[in-house]
Amino acid sequence: MLQKEKINAFVELGKFLSQFSLDNNTKKEAVLNNNLFYDDFVNLIDLSQSHNGWFTPEHVYFAINSWANALTEENLNQWLLNYDFSTINTKTVGLILAGNIPLVGFHDFLSVIVSGHKVLVKTSSNDQKLLPFLAKYLISLNSELEKYITFTEGKLENFDAVIATGSNNTARYFEFYFKDKPSIIRKNRNSVAILTGNESHEDLVNLGEDIFRYFGLGCRNVSKLFVPKDYNFENFFKAIYEYKDVIFYEKYSNNYDYNKAVFLMSNFKLLDNEFLTIKEDTSYSSPISSVFYEYYDNLNEIKSRLENDADQIQCIVSNDLISGSIAFGQTQKPNLWDYADNVDTLAFLQQI
Repeated sequence: MLQKEKINAFVELGKFLSQFSLDNNTKKEAVLNNNLFYDDFVNLIDLSQSHNGWFTPEHVYFAINSWANALTEENLNQWLLNYDFSTINTKTVGLILAGNIPLVGFHDFLSVIVSGHKVLVKTSSNDQKLLPFLAKYLISLNSELEKYITFTEGKLENFDAVIATGSNNTARYFEFYFKDKPSIIRKNRNSVAILTGNESHEDLVNLGEDIFRYFGLGCRNVSKLFVPKDYNFENFFKAIYEYKDVIFYEKYSNNYDYNKAVFLMSNFKLLDNEFLTIKEDTSYSSPISSVFYEYYDNLNEIKSRLENDADQIQCIVSNDLISGSIAFGQTQKPNLWDYADNVDTLAFLQQI
């Protein structure tokens, strides 16, 4: 099966996904196989929160819209431009997917297929519906794709390489279990923001997007702030007030109540606005409904710190304070060529 045919299928998938949005689902006559899939996908979206309480319609639609925007012919061609898969010896690549946010494993799924390999997918129990549905849509466009896509509920077997995502604990198991296979093993990572106190109101509102999107469950969510000495959090709290409705989601609210109680019983000093607590802490990983912060004296110290801790960091958000940092509000809008953990998935697939 030619790579061009696979690209065309994913472009058509992007057109299919472009019909769905939180404000209004709009069925387009030109989209292929809509009669078979459109209504069922609407129903699946509606049921997503019953399958996983964190998968609210807002967040599921956001993930769908993100992939609809990414899966264009222009984006796919730009992404693949610097890779040559013409001599690929097709192998089977096992994927062990996380389930923290909707369709979190789709990039790995896409990468394996467009590189010319076959994919063997073990979905997370927290996200078992969305990706298999999209795979069925792809196969309906080109039946040859069925030879390249397999899902399994049991133990991964008969594969040549693996891409596995999990916690730091499961990563140690993966590293041992897959030690004889080419692999990418992803562990816990967190994202941070560096503030100077000169950020605009819009910057801080956008930072709220980086914090609250997907309830903060993703590795690209900001969980730690670096702020200058004597930083005044008043403007920060004013800006993020736009996200106050997050507290009305029961699972988030339960985490907020629990984590706040734990902090207070431990006599930690907190700043609190009734839907987010912020706590001074040197750790990068804050619990749901909380963000840690740490003061700095000069930016060079922070730059050096983040370089040394690069294996713990997914994204750095700032107003161009550090090379490679991401603008406020953009952490959950990666391009196809923005690789998790800065590990080039396509280069790995090219070499196996």
